[in-house]
Amino acid sequence: MLVRRVAEIHEAQPDRLMGIYPMPTVVRLVRYVVTRWRYTTGPAWSRQSVLARDHHVCVFCGGHATTVDHILPRSRGGKNTWLNTAAACDGCNQRKGDRTPAEAGMSLRFEATTPSWASLARR
Repeated sequence: MLVRRVAEIHEAQPDRLMGIYPMPTVVRLVRYVVTRWRYTTGPAWSRQSVLARDHHVCVFCGGHATTVDHILPRSRGGKNTWLNTAAACDGCNQRKGDRTPAEAGMSLRFEATTPSWASLARR
């Protein structure tokens, strides 16, 4: 805000610096800036994030997962969402194919969840 001159230092500690600026104790807002807030329940969906959330463990067999499987296949209206995708190994993904886990006779070892920002940051 100081760099963009949205705010200026009104009072400061002269012996301490914050970068090139003195450490402010009172900052005065010069002009009001409207901020649009993002209200999301968690991080954005991505293939890499799904694999990280599931620790690269296949949701069907527990092996090393390299792909993302859609629990409700995309051809049937399934979306790229946290609750509809899970990490899977190539073999299980091929075996399940264009079917639901129940139709393929496969059970999920754990439920797909929406991760928090903190849980993905720890990985």
